[in-house]
Amino acid sequence: MPKILRLFVKYVDALNYRVGRCAMYLIFLMAGCLLYSTFSRVVLGVPVNWVLEMSQFILSAYYLLGGAYAMQQGAHVRMDLFYDRFTPKKRALTDIITILCVIFYLGVMFAGGLSSTNYAYVYNQKNYTAWAPVLWPIKTLMTLGVFLLLLQCLSNLIKDYAIWRGTPIKPASYVPDTAPQEGQAI
Repeated sequence: MPKILRLFVKYVDALNYRVGRCAMYLIFLMAGCLLYSTFSRVVLGVPVNWVLEMSQFILSAYYLLGGAYAMQQGAHVRMDLFYDRFTPKKRALTDIITILCVIFYLGVMFAGGLSSTNYAYVYNQKNYTAWAPVLWPIKTLMTLGVFLLLLQCLSNLIKDYAIWRGTPIKPASYVPDTAPQEGQAI
């Protein structure tokens, strides 16, 4: 594989690995918000109206920023009816075909995300709730998550193409190889 493609894979994998590892901790922030809400409502008798919406925003950032990491680690759900029986080259070809569909879908999602984020920023769009937060920060994070997932799909496409050609790209040392190897028990 050309050096530029190997560098692209290396840097995209490194970026998504680090972003995904940081995004993991957002679940604790969301749990803290929900615990605060429960404590405030039950113990203090003072309900807060912003917590449910904030926890929805945090959860959105959590799964969208972590999506590329999950794809990198092979943690997304897939139907393995026939896939496990394929040779590594046939798996790579199957992945190439399916990832092209995913790339098209994510490209459309990213274009829509850019448009929606721009609208939210230009017009200072607010949510129609009592708290009425501005929406551009969460829309920016969501669009960034889709972009990172798109980059990871391109990285996976390159890695699958390399496997299909018979010259696999060795994973970087910072990324643990969690995918089961040929003949390894799951």
